[in-house]
Amino acid sequence: MVHMKILKKCGGELEHALRSMCIETFSPEEYINALEDIVTANIVIKNEEKIPSKDFFIRDQLKEAEFNQELTEKLKEKLIYLLFKYENAFATDKEPLGAIIGHGVNIILNVENPYPPLLIRPAYPASPKAREALEVPIKELIDLEVIRKVGHDEQVEVTTPVIITWHNGNSRMVGDLRALNTYTIPDRLPIPRIHETLKQLSQAKFITAMDTLKGFHQNVLTDNAKKQLSIIVHCGIYGYLRMPFAIKNSPSH
Repeated sequence: MVHMKILKKCGGELEHALRSMCIETFSPEEYINALEDIVTANIVIKNEEKIPSKDFFIRDQLKEAEFNQELTEKLKEKLIYLLFKYENAFATDKEPLGAIIGHGVNIILNVENPYPPLLIRPAYPASPKAREALEVPIKELIDLEVIRKVGHDEQVEVTTPVIITWHNGNSRMVGDLRALNTYTIPDRLPIPRIHETLKQLSQAKFITAMDTLKGFHQNVLTDNAKKQLSIIVHCGIYGYLRMPFAIKNSPSH
């Protein structure tokens, strides 16, 4: 199995890369000679041409890459070649967050405005330590353009308080979306039967699993959903521009 972490939105080049996995014609002898260093992911090819050259540079994101030890040397060569050839399909943390174009995530409530008090809630009390911890993810989400600061003159229909959780000394901001989820009409979509999916995979030699980094946030919200998704903390109200975690219908997207 090849596990690919992708931040950029999927495009034609990536689709072609996946179709071509372990099928592409491989590089010349000089590239094969460099295989040992490449497999350990200490160096990466820097060339956008079809056949890479021996001009290498270090890519920190691949230093700890692990390859299936059961792959033959030839298959490793082909796999690595494809990863390098389609390097622009992978993104770093410094690049803008991708977005799924043409698909807006909506939220439909079973109540009408004016909403019940349960949907318009104040911020939870927070200790100085918790307040300081909350400000870190708030800033990160603003920088990623996942949320925005709501102006004092803007009308907010729904406010959701957040809490800070701690695990092994690390903090995490979590929106208390239980009230909003209670009033949200669920999506009902057909899904394939698991045995049919497994049957389709039974003859596969390679299985590629793609994990979109911050995948939830690559879903854009509709204008209506933005009105329902505002979080409130000690330092103000922030509106979501992208789909957050923990909303009722997020798995369907």
